[in-house]
Amino acid sequence: MKYNPLHQLMNPESIAIVGAGNNPMKMGTMQALSILKDGYGGKFLPVHRKDKTVLGHTAYASVLDLPETPDLAMLVVPTDQVIPLLEEFGKIGTKHAVIISAGFRETGPEGELLEERLKETAGKFGIRFLGPNCIGLLNSQLSLNMTVFSHTAPPGILGMASQSGTYVTQTFPYLKSRGIHFSKAISVGNEADIDIVDVLEYLGEDEETRAIALYIEGISDGRRFIETAQKITPYKPVIAQYVGGSTAGARAGASHTGSMAGPDYLYDGAFKQAGIIRVHSVEELYSHGWALATLPPLKGGRVGVVTNSGGPGTAIAHTCDVYGLEVPAFSEELQQQIKTHIPAVASSANPVDLTFFLNSRVLSSLIPELIIESGEVDCLIIHGAMSSGMMKEVYPHVREALGNIALDDLLATFKQDISTAASMPGKNDFPVVISSFFGREDSFTAAYQDQNIPVFDSPEKAARGMASLLRHKEIRERGKITHLPLPVKSTEAEKIISQALQKGQKALDEYSAKKIMALYRIPVTSEKIANSADEAVETALLLGLPVAVKACSPQIMHKTERGLVHLNLKQTDEVRQAFNSIKETAGEGTPVIVSEMVKGDREFTAGMTRFPGFGPAVLFGLGGVFTEALKDVTFRIAPLGLTEAQEMAFDIRAKKLLCEFRGMPAADISAIGEILQALGTIALLHPQVAEIDINPIIIRGNMPVVVDALVVIE
Repeated sequence: MKYNPLHQLMNPESIAIVGAGNNPMKMGTMQALSILKDGYGGKFLPVHRKDKTVLGHTAYASVLDLPETPDLAMLVVPTDQVIPLLEEFGKIGTKHAVIISAGFRETGPEGELLEERLKETAGKFGIRFLGPNCIGLLNSQLSLNMTVFSHTAPPGILGMASQSGTYVTQTFPYLKSRGIHFSKAISVGNEADIDIVDVLEYLGEDEETRAIALYIEGISDGRRFIETAQKITPYKPVIAQYVGGSTAGARAGASHTGSMAGPDYLYDGAFKQAGIIRVHSVEELYSHGWALATLPPLKGGRVGVVTNSGGPGTAIAHTCDVYGLEVPAFSEELQQQIKTHIPAVASSANPVDLTFFLNSRVLSSLIPELIIESGEVDCLIIHGAMSSGMMKEVYPHVREALGNIALDDLLATFKQDISTAASMPGKNDFPVVISSFFGREDSFTAAYQDQNIPVFDSPEKAARGMASLLRHKEIRERGKITHLPLPVKSTEAEKIISQALQKGQKALDEYSAKKIMALYRIPVTSEKIANSADEAVETALLLGLPVAVKACSPQIMHKTERGLVHLNLKQTDEVRQAFNSIKETAGEGTPVIVSEMVKGDREFTAGMTRFPGFGPAVLFGLGGVFTEALKDVTFRIAPLGLTEAQEMAFDIRAKKLLCEFRGMPAADISAIGEILQALGTIALLHPQVAEIDINPIIIRGNMPVVVDALVVIE
C-alpha cells in the first residue's frame, strides 16, 4: 500500500504559521491560539512581516528567515499570497502544508485556474497539503488542535473526515456535552491534493481510531472511494452522511467546496457496495459513530429493553422492529428471576417495564445483569436511569415538605453509588446503549458518558443507534468481495458498435443490442429478423407459437407507446397481421423482429449509466410497465464482484419476488448476478456505450431471460 502523507502531516514536530498575529479576533490568530493553548508540545514558528513576536513567540519576517525547516506549514492568508508562500516553504524543504485560505475552485473558473497553479507549485517541491478552503485538523492524541474552537475534551476513538470545516470545530462543545470524543478530525476543504479518500485510508490505518465518520458533499473518484472503504469496513465501522443528492444540496455543495455531487440513489448504492453505514443527519453521524466506536460488535440481533416507563419501552421495541432488530419475549425462567425485584404491577417480559420505580440500582444494573447472564439477547437498551437530574427538577416542589432543605443537602441525602451501573457494560463486554432525557446535569448520564457508554436523548434514537451496530454486523459477515480480471473484449461486439457509430446512430437496434448481450453471456430471447410477412410466419413456426413481433429500428427507442410491439401471437394470421401493421406504422424500411414469447409472472429491469466521478453504474430493480412509477431500483459501481451483484438483487423493496412466491420457485440469484456483472463488463470494455436499458428481464421458471434491450452509444 502506498504510504499515506497524513501519517506525517498529522504528527508534526514543528509548525510554521503564516497569518497569525496578536489580534485574537483574527482567524489565523485564533487557530494559533488553539495550537498553543490546547497542549501541543512541538515547536511553534510564526511568520509575520511586521511584528517581532506573535503570542509571546519570536516571529520571523519571512519564510526564508525561519531558523529551521518546519515539518508543517499552515497558511491563513489572502488568496494571492498562498502560492508565493508555498513556493518559499518548498525552497526551504517543507513537505506538508495545511492551507486554510479560500478563494480557489469554489469561486468559479478563475479560482479553478488558480487552484491548478497551486497544485503545480506543490508538485514542483513535493509538498502534500490539505485544502485550500479548509478549517484545519485535530489530533487528540498529540493535543494538536489547528482549528478555530478550543478543544478541551480527552483523546477519543472516533475519527472524522469532513468536507465541511464546521463539523470538525464548531461542534467541539456539542460533542463534549454528549461524551463524544474525536481521535482525529480532518477538514479536507477543496481536496486539491489530499482528498477525503486519503483521509479515509489514513483513519483506517490509525490504531487510535475505532470507527470513522464521514461528512460528504461529493466524491470525485468513486471507484477508489469504494475500493478503499471495502478494505476497511469488514473490521472497522465507517458511517457517512451525504448531502449532495438533492438539487438544493448539490447547489450548496458546489458553491461551498466545489464538490461535484451525484444523485442520492447513486451514493446510496455506492455506500452499500463499500460497506458504509449511511445516516441522514449530522446528529446521527456523531452519535451512531460513537456507538460503533465504543461498543463491542453485535453477535446477533436480539435486543433486551429495560425501562421505567411503558411509552419509551414501546417506542424502543417498535423502532427496533422497524430497523430489523428483534425484541424477543423472555423465557419464563428469566421472567421469574426479574419478578422478584420489581413491583407486582410491573412487566417482566421484554421490554421490562418497572413503571415509576425509584430504585435506580434495579433498573440500571441488577436486572440488566440478569438479562446479560441469561444469554437470551445480544444487546441491551436501558431507558430512565436518573438521579441528580431528577432531584433538581422535583426540588422546587419537595423543598418545603422536607423542611426547606438545601438542594446540595437533598442531593447528598439521595446520592446513589452508580459506579456499578456505569461499569456493568464494560465488565460484561456487552453492547449497551442508554436512553435518557437528561444530559450531563444528571449523575447517571455523566457516569455513563465518562465510561464511554453511548447516551441518546430519546428512546427511538437509542434504538436506531443500536441498529447501526446490526448494519455493521451484516457488513462484517458479507461474502468475500473479489473482482476477476476483465475478459477479452469481443471483437464482434466492437464491430457492431463501430458500424452503428459510423452510420450516425445514437442507439443500437434491439436485435444488435441483444446480440452484444449474448456475446457477453447474458441470456436473451431466441429471435430473428424477418424481411417479409412470409418470413415472419416461417420464423414463428420455427421458434414455436406463441411469439412476439416488434419493430427493430435504432431510431425508435420506445416502441410500446407507438403500438410497435405485438405480444403473445398464437396464430400465424396474427403474426402476418402484426408484421404488416408495424410496416404500415413505422415505414416499409423498418426491420421487424420475431421473437420467442417468454412466459413468466415476475419482471425485473437492469441497466447501466455513467456518472462523473464514478464511471459506469449498474442498475437493478423491479421491471415491467410500472418501472418508472415505482422506482424500486438500486445501483452499484462497475466492476462488480459476484457478491456485490447478488447483494443488489436483495436491495430492492420487491426482493420477496426473487424468493419462492405463490407457487413460483426462487429465482436463480447467481444468474441474475452474472447479468449485472456482465453489464458492468460491457461498459468498461466499450466506453462508446453510454447507457444500457434492459426491461423486462422475465423470470422463466427460475432463470432470468432478457426480453428487451436498448443500448445508447456515443
